[in-house]
Amino acid sequence: MAVASVRPVAIKIDDDTKARVKRLADARQRTPHWLMREAITQYVDREEKREAFRQDTVQAWEAFRATGQHVTAEAADAWLAELEQGNDLDPPACRS
Repeated sequence: MAVASVRPVAIKIDDDTKARVKRLADARQRTPHWLMREAITQYVDREEKREAFRQDTVQAWEAFRATGQHVTAEAADAWLAELEQGNDLDPPACRS
């Protein structure tokens, strides 16, 4: 298994933010370094998911523009209501 390379990176933050990080790290019994690494990791994970969702949305829009196929809101709502009731149904068919 490959070991990830870890290299130091410097960031500039204002004194107020630095103090806030220190207070929170102390309250959590962690180091400011750990807290900042965790915050960056969570931010990047969240933003990668957001970007993947945005890309999926763009692809879906382009597919709709190319084919005109869609599902009405009423059909989607009815299908979701059935799923909520525990009924495992196939999604509604697309129409042009």
